[in-house]
Amino acid sequence: MSSKRLAFFLPNIFTGLNMACGFASMVLASRGLHYEAAMILILGAIFDSVDGRVARLTGTSSSFGEQFDSLSDAVSFGVAPAFLIFNKYLSQYGRLGAVISFVYLLCAALRLARFNANIAKVRSDFFQGLPSPGAAMGVLGLVLLAEKFPVVDEYSLYALPYTAIYGILMITTIPFHSFKNSELVRKHKRAILFLFFITAALTVIYYQIAFALGMALYVLISLFYYLYKMKEFGDAFEWTEEAEDS
Repeated sequence: MSSKRLAFFLPNIFTGLNMACGFASMVLASRGLHYEAAMILILGAIFDSVDGRVARLTGTSSSFGEQFDSLSDAVSFGVAPAFLIFNKYLSQYGRLGAVISFVYLLCAALRLARFNANIAKVRSDFFQGLPSPGAAMGVLGLVLLAEKFPVVDEYSLYALPYTAIYGILMITTIPFHSFKNSELVRKHKRAILFLFFITAALTVIYYQIAFALGMALYVLISLFYYLYKMKEFGDAFEWTEEAEDS
């Protein structure tokens, strides 16, 4: 295999590994290994963060890679988290639990489809709605939190609105900071880099609470920032048929 072909397949290998993690998570969840199922989805998120960077570094970004990445994300951050949270908490609520799990999955699919269709129309420094990997980390964070604090399992009813909220956040037009091409990052590179390493270290040390707490903080800060800066964003994140046809 030539080096050019290898460079093309390399990012897609990471994308495939992400999908494999999503499938493995569902297998583990079906066997009652919910903690392990959550952990392997985190590994999938790491692979997902790598594939795009590898494609850009090797100059092998392609339409095929983008579509493959979206399909992989639909499995790892749509189907797998929905199945995990249903298997862990929502199955005991019968049809309601199934509907909430499906709503999360549907929102993830809509979020990914909208991202592909609207990628050239929104600002690159913000996401349009909560990214599906972020929502998945929030959902599996609840499973990890229960591993640290078993009392969480006694309040499984709250998993219903918790899952629904993360699903709905994905299809909103609320801007969530992506930290790409950001003026904030450019102005405070050292501080942001220091904050990144501190956050990464705390996540590794306190991983059982970091994902649930971290995503909750990210969502709340983003919501307050949007409300504060709403006029400045204007219609930059609106999604209408007129915008699509233009």
